[in-house]
Amino acid sequence: MSATLKTLILIFWGTLALSAQAQMPQPPEVAAKAYLLIDVTANQLLAAKDPDMAVEPASLTKLMTAYLVFDALKSRKIDLKQTLPVSERAWKMPGSRMFIDPKMRVPVEDLIKGMVVQSGNDATVALAEGVGGSVERFVQMMNDQARVLGMKNSSYRNPEGLPEAGHTTTARDLGVLAARLMRDFPEFVPYYAIKKYRYEGTPAANDSNRNLLLFRDPSVDGLTTGQTHSAGYCLVATAKREFANVGSRRLLSVVLGADSENTRANESQKLLNWGYTAFDAVKLFEAGQPVLSPAVWKGKTPVLKLGSFQPLVVSVPAGTAAQIKTQVARPDPLVAPFSKGQSVGSLKVLRGDQPLFEVPLVALEAVEQAGVLGRAWDALRLWIK
Repeated sequence: MSATLKTLILIFWGTLALSAQAQMPQPPEVAAKAYLLIDVTANQLLAAKDPDMAVEPASLTKLMTAYLVFDALKSRKIDLKQTLPVSERAWKMPGSRMFIDPKMRVPVEDLIKGMVVQSGNDATVALAEGVGGSVERFVQMMNDQARVLGMKNSSYRNPEGLPEAGHTTTARDLGVLAARLMRDFPEFVPYYAIKKYRYEGTPAANDSNRNLLLFRDPSVDGLTTGQTHSAGYCLVATAKREFANVGSRRLLSVVLGADSENTRANESQKLLNWGYTAFDAVKLFEAGQPVLSPAVWKGKTPVLKLGSFQPLVVSVPAGTAAQIKTQVARPDPLVAPFSKGQSVGSLKVLRGDQPLFEVPLVALEAVEQAGVLGRAWDALRLWIK
């Protein structure tokens, strides 16, 4: 498991458990079955209601489909300009469609737009078949990827999200997936901000993005909606706003089981606005900036630079930034070798005496073992110490 994923999971679970101790701001009332709000920049859970309740994901399923498609693009297994056939299965998909048919071969990029903007079930199946070889194989890939991402309570039965027994997820798992999708594939996130799309030669119906916040809030640039009779109205929304002290700050809301399209948009907007006003972001360290450089024994270099490859940003209740303190926990002594990116201790963040959370510190540079004489000399020094 990568250090980034370990950090994300640790913070999601740890912050939720400690929030009551730390007297975090109380979130607004949200008209939904379940929700959560994440500060993606700080990797911090700000608020949640029933985040582990099993729910039907409806078209939010397409976030996992997109993750696998983007991964295939990044690894060059497929290409944006490559055309894919439209199978009978894709053509006959019920629900939302981009209205492609078996006479067409459609570029991957257009299928992505059809899936993301129009929530096209036909486009989604065509992509699943193109990446996985078959829908069944692709569904197995979805479940395998869910395990890799730490989505412990998600089980996929199809790539598009139509109701099916056993096809479930949770708000927490959707938060993990959406945050990882944006972090792992930033080059593809702009597809989610497209307001209207229609593939040439198809009807103009269903060409508008169902995420109403794209039309209301210029800071919102994604992500996706879902709706079935059993799932209710769902929305995973994200916004990026600029702040002088930290630069871009991204929040992510997951609202599940609202009673209408307008309600899911209103409640998502409420959560996002509350997150930006109730919490201040504080940048503790820049990406790659050493948090400390302790002495290292038996190494070719005398110190080990510890920090993070991502900026270390924390979200704290508004007006409490001056109360933030940090503590470092690490092994002592530190004995080489250390590989770049190796987890070595942690940075604990406190507000006054109240713990908020902790994040891993990693070796910013590799430290190789010293030669035989160097190791012998340091072994003697350690023995005397």
